[in-house]
Amino acid sequence: MDIGRGGGLLVRSVEGSGGQPRLAVDQLGDLRIDGLRGNDPPGSDGLALADPVRTSAAPAAAQLRRAGVQVVMLTGDHPATADAIATTVNGDSAHVVTGPELAELDDEQLADRLRDVDVIARCSPNDKVRIIRALQGRGRTVAMTGDGANDAPAIRLADVGVALGRRGTPAARTAADVVVTDDQLATITAALLEGRALWASVRDALAILLGGNLGEVSFSVLAALVTGRSPLTARQILLVNLLTDLAPAVAIALREPKRADVASLLDDGPTSSLGGQLNRELFLRAVVTTLGASAGWGLARLTGRRQRAATVALAALVGTQLGQTLAVGGLDRRVLLASIGSAIALGGVIQTPGVSQFFGCTPLGPVGWAIAFGASTSATVLGAVGSRLLPG
Repeated sequence: MDIGRGGGLLVRSVEGSGGQPRLAVDQLGDLRIDGLRGNDPPGSDGLALADPVRTSAAPAAAQLRRAGVQVVMLTGDHPATADAIATTVNGDSAHVVTGPELAELDDEQLADRLRDVDVIARCSPNDKVRIIRALQGRGRTVAMTGDGANDAPAIRLADVGVALGRRGTPAARTAADVVVTDDQLATITAALLEGRALWASVRDALAILLGGNLGEVSFSVLAALVTGRSPLTARQILLVNLLTDLAPAVAIALREPKRADVASLLDDGPTSSLGGQLNRELFLRAVVTTLGASAGWGLARLTGRRQRAATVALAALVGTQLGQTLAVGGLDRRVLLASIGSAIALGGVIQTPGVSQFFGCTPLGPVGWAIAFGASTSATVLGAVGSRLLPG
C-alpha cells in the first residue's frame, strides 16, 4: 500500500449503521500512536491500527464508581496502551501495574495492592483468576466482564460473570451468568441499578410487613399494661393484617423506581439495601404505628365507650400504616389503588351493621373518624420527619 511520503494512515474500527463495525481510515498527521508520528522524516511511514473506546464507556464507568463499585481493567496490552485507554475512560491518570509485578506478591500483599489499582496490564488468564480469588478472600463481591476464551476461567470464578454477547466467544458466554447482548458497559450499570431497586423494594415491603406487625404488638402490650386487656380482638388484628399487609405490601414490592430513587441507589452504595437500613425502617415504622394507634385509642377513651375506643384504635392503626405506605410509594398508581382500596374496605367493615359486630367494632360517627384520621395523619407526618432526621 502506498501511503505517501511523510504521511501514514490510522485505521480505526468504528460503529457504522445498525451498530455494525466498519473501518475508518485517517491521516496520522500529528497524532502519535505507539511511537509513530505522521510528520516524521521520509521513510518513517507506517500503518497504525486502533480500536477506539466507546463514547458510552466513560459515563458508564463514572456511574459505577459513584455506585461504590471499584472498576479495574485487566488486559494483556502494553502498560502504555492500557494507561491511555484507562485515561480516556476515567478522565484522569490511572494507577497501572503489570501482571508480572503482581506475580511477585503473596496473596495478602496482592489483596492489599488491589485496593487502589485501576489497570493491570500484561495480565494473563492465570493472573485474572488469582486477582479474583484475592478480592473474594477479602469478602469482596466480584463481577468479571470479558469476551474472549482466555477470560472464561475468571468469568466462571467471579461472583457474577458477565460476557459480551455480540463479539463474545462461545466459551465466555457459556461460563457467564449474564450475557450482555449489546456489548455496552452502560447495560451493566443499568443491571446493577435494577438489582439495587429490586432489593430496595424488598426492603420496603419487609418494613411494611414486619414493622407494622411490631407496631401492632407494641400497641397491644402498651394498652394491656394500662387497662389490663388488649383493646383489639384476634379478628381485628387479622383484619389489620389483611388491609395493610396484603395488597399494599405487594404494590410496594412491584413498583418501579423513580428518577430520585435511581440517584439515591447510586449514592447509597452496595450495602444499603438491607442490614442497617432495614433495621432503621423497621424501628421507625413500629414506633410510628404504635404512636398513631395509641393516640387514637387514648383520645377515644376520653369521649366514649370501650368498644368505640377500640374501633377508633383499629381505624387509626390501619390509617397510620396506610399513610406510611403512601409515603414510601409516592404517587405510584398501584400503591395508591391498593391503599385507597384498603381504606374503603376498612370503612365498609366498620360502618356496615352485622359485619361491624362480627369484627367486634361499632359504627363511628364524625367525631370518631376525625380522631382516627387526625391520629394517623399526625403520626405519619411525624414518621416522615423522623426518617429525614434519623441517621442512615
